[in-house]
Amino acid sequence: MENILVPIFVVGMLFIGLPWIIFHYVTKWKTAATITNEDEQLLDELHSMARRLDDRMETIERIMAADNPDWRQSALPNASNDPKPTLENFDNLLKKERR
Repeated sequence: MENILVPIFVVGMLFIGLPWIIFHYVTKWKTAATITNEDEQLLDELHSMARRLDDRMETIERIMAADNPDWRQSALPNASNDPKPTLENFDNLLKKERR
């Protein structure tokens, strides 16, 4: 009786158990890689929020340009006085920023 049960269990494990485990993890992998409805809603909300923030920035830039047409040039740092940041003068630049 034992001689018959061992081959039945081995064949059953090879043709039923092994494919079952493989297909189980393949379906888990495929479902984990998809975007859920909640993820899509979150992405839509983030996209709309980014568009609103972009519209606000454009509005602020138009208002500032109407008040002062040269505001972009005045907002840029004066590059002629500051040394170009390199590894050699990094410590000096860091000390200057901390003051």
